[in-house]
Amino acid sequence: MIITLYIGIERIDIYKMLWKSIQTQLDKKHITVYRLAKLTSIPNNTLYEYKNNDVQPTFNNMIKIADALDVSLDIFRKGDDDR
Repeated sequence: MIITLYIGIERIDIYKMLWKSIQTQLDKKHITVYRLAKLTSIPNNTLYEYKNNDVQPTFNNMIKIADALDVSLDIFRKGDDDR
């Protein structure tokens, strides 16, 4: 039970780190979450689920986000905000 709780907490931290990387790119490009929704055709509510509720984005949605932000998926995998 403790192990399961730890894994759950670790996943939430990973999702928060992932969104932090996305938010960094949004800020660099002066793009709002609403605009990202329009650029990617990902519903605004879905993006806010990723942002606020620690929901894991699908791989296809991560591709759309990376394409819209004109960055490599590697930025999100490594959590490297400086690229």
